[in-house]
Amino acid sequence: MRFALFSRPEKDPDQIEVAHESARYPVALRRSARARRLTLRVSSTTGEVVLTLPQKVALATAKRFAQDHGHWIALRLARLPRRIAIGHGVAIPLRGTPHTIIHWSRVREPARVEADMAGRPVIAVGGEPEFVGKRVREFLQREAKRDLAEAVARHTANLGIPARRITIRDTRTRWGSCSSRGYLNFSWRLVLAPPFVLDYLAAHEVAHLKEMNHSARFWRIVRDLCPRTDEAEAWLKRHGMDLHRYD
Repeated sequence: MRFALFSRPEKDPDQIEVAHESARYPVALRRSARARRLTLRVSSTTGEVVLTLPQKVALATAKRFAQDHGHWIALRLARLPRRIAIGHGVAIPLRGTPHTIIHWSRVREPARVEADMAGRPVIAVGGEPEFVGKRVREFLQREAKRDLAEAVARHTANLGIPARRITIRDTRTRWGSCSSRGYLNFSWRLVLAPPFVLDYLAAHEVAHLKEMNHSARFWRIVRDLCPRTDEAEAWLKRHGMDLHRYD
């Protein structure tokens, strides 16, 4: 996708709208000094549509380019997994096992795992109904931090190098990261995956404490720490996108 029509720089809006058939799609605009052509991208995790522009491409040219690709945008968005709002009655995976969210009382209490009358796992949530999603997310973040802290402690003990800090975030482009200062960052959504997947991601980032690269030596460390590395990688490739469905 290339356009060679250039003009004086214009002040850009944050986004434009593309109309296709009966729908309208917001498209975020990003100018880049490194871009050499107009590029459209649809995020597989957030569904955000982004149009990247070279510095000198006219805004009107960018708008025409986006509008000409309205069908392409609609197709890409239609292929994304359906997003699910966290709330009463919704089933979400916790450590890979479906748990139904039950708003049981207006009394504000921390969310917790229980079993219903049939013995099926549920996440019981108290407080005002409008805050159910927020309380479930806070619960999942706490559970993720606990699981990851345990996994990191185990792997760092085996490696002999401590981590200085563990942070839980809602990262969209990566499951974890390790800084040169020994700070480990993870997505809270890992607690939705089976435990062996979370364990692998913990081992992966812990291995970076010794090897800040992806060399053959790095992967030997990862596999020594986590024998199920290949299985976890395969699971993430197949199901990882689904973990971003829950809002």
